[in-house]
Amino acid sequence: MPKSFEELPVWQKARELVRDIYILTGKEPFKRDFSLVDQIRRASVSVMSNISEGFERGSNAEFIQFLYVAKGSAGEVRTQLYVAFDQAYVAEGDFRKVYALCMDISGQISKFIEYLKSSRMKGEKYRTEYKSFREGVEGVVNEFKIQNSKFKTNGPEG
Repeated sequence: MPKSFEELPVWQKARELVRDIYILTGKEPFKRDFSLVDQIRRASVSVMSNISEGFERGSNAEFIQFLYVAKGSAGEVRTQLYVAFDQAYVAEGDFRKVYALCMDISGQISKFIEYLKSSRMKGEKYRTEYKSFREGVEGVVNEFKIQNSKFKTNGPEG
């Protein structure tokens, strides 16, 4: 049962996306385009940050709102990847890999939003018993069989 946003597979995938974007933007010639580097990094971090902030808000309505922002940021990353690819900053294989990761995250967010919309639970801050929201999150993870990412721990220790 997810007790924190770090346990959400979609957040773990978003963490992978941030790592991949930072790797790509740290290479020549990409790293010399300071404004694009800044924009794509901020957009990728926004995906991860909005998933976590929404989770911590404690209500389905707010969580859904933040998931929509995260999904929008994933779309922004895809667009910026096209810009980088068109400028020959990113090899086709790297483009396809990171683009596919963005699409996977967007799909998982969409499924999560649909689940939360159809759920009768209002969220943690509207209930007296503290199991329902967490069980609901676990239910969507299990129901959609969302794959875990490479990041299985909460901290940098591995």
